[in-house]
Amino acid sequence: MAGHSKWANIKHRKGAQDKKRAKQFTRAIKEISVAVKEGGGPDPEANPALRNAISNAKGVNMPKDTIERAIKKASGAEADNFELVTFEGYGPHGIAFFIECTTDNTNRTVASVRSIFSKNGGSLGTNGSLEFLFDRKGVFSIDRKSVTSSMEEFELSLIEGGATTIEKEEDLVYVYTDFTDFGAMNAKLEELGVEPKNAGLQRIPLNTVELPIQEATKIIELTEKFEEDDDVQDVYHNLELTDELLEEINRG
Repeated sequence: MAGHSKWANIKHRKGAQDKKRAKQFTRAIKEISVAVKEGGGPDPEANPALRNAISNAKGVNMPKDTIERAIKKASGAEADNFELVTFEGYGPHGIAFFIECTTDNTNRTVASVRSIFSKNGGSLGTNGSLEFLFDRKGVFSIDRKSVTSSMEEFELSLIEGGATTIEKEEDLVYVYTDFTDFGAMNAKLEELGVEPKNAGLQRIPLNTVELPIQEATKIIELTEKFEEDDDVQDVYHNLELTDELLEEINRG
C-alpha cells in the first residue's frame, strides 16, 4: 500500500482545483440521496452512510442549507430513484478502468460509458472481469491541524480503529482500512473528535502500469472525460502515478 497516497492526493488536489463546483455538488447530492435510501433514513445519527455523505459534502464546501434540502428531498415521496452501477474496461495501452456511477437511467449510463471507451481507444468489459485488479479499501484524508493529540498517540488510536496503513504528508494524513473496517474507523474518528476532509470506499490498484509521459497523460485525459459525465461518481485505474506525471498534471 505504501505510496498510494499519490492516488488519494491527486484526487484531492484535482478537487481543490476543479472549477466545476456544480458537478461536485451534484455528486455530493447523489451520494446523500443514495445514503438516505439505502443507508437507513434521513437521520445522520442513525445512518452512518449519511453521516459520511454529509462530511464529504462539507468537504466540497456545500452550504448547510443545500445539504439539508438534499436530505429532505431524498426522504420525500418525490425523491430521485438513483442506483449504484459499476463498469469495467480497458483504456489504451492496457490500462484497466473501474468506474462507479449513480444513475436514474442505467441504459443512458451504459451507452455513455461505452461511447467514451470506444471513442478513446478503449473497450467496455463485462462486470467482474477486472474487479480482481483492485482492492476495495476505506480511505480517509485528515487535516493534520484537526489532530489535537501527538501524532504518535493519534496513530496508535487509528491502529486500534482498524488502520492498516497510515501515510503522512505535509498537510494531510491518509488512513487506509480494510473494506470491512470502514465503519469502525468512522466510529473511532468520531470518538477522537476528528472529522475527515474526505472519506469513502476506494478501489486501489493491486499493481500499476508505468507508461511514457505522453501516453500517461492521454490516460489522465480519458479519466477526466469519464469524470465529466454527470452519472459518474468515481473513476479508478491502474496507471502508475509517477512524480513526473503528477508534475505534468499540476502544470495543467
